Amino acid sequence: MTPQRILIIEDEPDLLRGLELNLEAEGYSVLTATSGDAGVKDALHEQPDLVLLDVMLPGMSGLDVCRELRRRNFDGPIIMLTARAEEVDRVVGLEIGADDYVTKPFGIRELLARIRVRLRRRGAAADTDATLHFGDVEVDFNKQEARRGGQRIDLTGKEFEVLRFLARHRGDIVTRDRLLEQVWGYETYPTTRTVDNHILRLRQKLEENPSDPRFILSVYGEGYKFVG
Repeated sequence: MTPQRILIIEDEPDLLRGLELNLEAEGYSVLTATSGDAGVKDALHEQPDLVLLDVMLPGMSGLDVCRELRRRNFDGPIIMLTARAEEVDRVVGLEIGADDYVTKPFGIRELLARIRVRLRRRGAAADTDATLHFGDVEVDFNKQEARRGGQRIDLTGKEFEVLRFLARHRGDIVTRDRLLEQVWGYETYPTTRTVDNHILRLRQKLEENPSDPRFILSVYGEGYKFVG
């Protein structure tokens, strides 16, 4: 079986080497980059299965790297590493498409567990629910492509994941906390505003009248429901 590939974008030599050795010991194939610019190029060219991304990088910051990768349709999981624990950093990371957030110093067992969860979820998602049709919208989750009325629509990786999860639970009420847990994977949630912002953007892109949606509905005091 071909080993899964992980790209580490980290400028601290000792931490980079330690992560590389531990990941290789777990059977992963490891790529490394020591700057944001190089990390973007490597991620887009090599298409690793997962990216470990330091927030504090020389030149292009980790947040900028994450934003650029999502803008250019890199859909693999991104786990951000940071020495800063402020809530605002976590919120920004979520908003721009990060999948998880680990604060330094961290235990290698915790990090490895998070990596396994992200890779497992990505594999499961790729195997099921490949396409979705509702109204004049067509979504191919495997290709990360969406069209409305035949016109291409740009969705972020997280927007695809939110839509997929809602569609899997068609007709059921899905709470904000459940979406945060299942899509972002946090045990301690920084804010439910993250979910609301993603729902707002999905409606703007997919609904004919975003202020009076037909398919992605709000259930007052509880959450959201997909009825497409």
